Amino acid sequence: MNRVCVFFGTGFEEIEALTVVDLLRRASVEVSMVSITGEKRVESSHKVCVETDMLLEEVDFSKVEMIVLPGGMPGTKNLEACEILMEQVERFYEEGKYLSAICAAPSILGHRGMLKGRKACSYPDFEGHLEGAEVTKNPVEISEHIITGRGMGTAIEFGLAIVARMKDEKTAKELADKIIY
Repeated sequence: MNRVCVFFGTGFEEIEALTVVDLLRRASVEVSMVSITGEKRVESSHKVCVETDMLLEEVDFSKVEMIVLPGGMPGTKNLEACEILMEQVERFYEEGKYLSAICAAPSILGHRGMLKGRKACSYPDFEGHLEGAEVTKNPVEISEHIITGRGMGTAIEFGLAIVARMKDEKTAKELADKIIY
């Protein structure tokens, strides 16, 4: 089974994070919600508290196939400030493993030069941080092993792109039909 980790920092955007988790679980893709805060309970940017499955320190990254970075403020800044997570993002990039980021979070990849020469999208206020990317207004961009999404309103399309990557297009299409997307 495929393994995906969605990372939660204080101030995450709840729709972007939880939509991905929901869709992956509906598609029977193993997914873990991971807190970077040292506590399993993490508060979103809109003061919604979520109980994650595990702490960052508990993740066996050798078994993880995809890292997902939801946006939100200050969630994105908190993810980027997490050195352990950023070391893994760098390693995943170097190894060609899957990285996905939505809303403000693609800026994390841009700051590390991971979007150079790729099509990418993000929340409009963060497009200037997609260093070296061909920035689009598309809801989702897939460039080899990197998936980017524009924001909360594109969370379903972003999540379905991840399902397609971790399973296949047929599964993603069937799931889209089941959720009336």
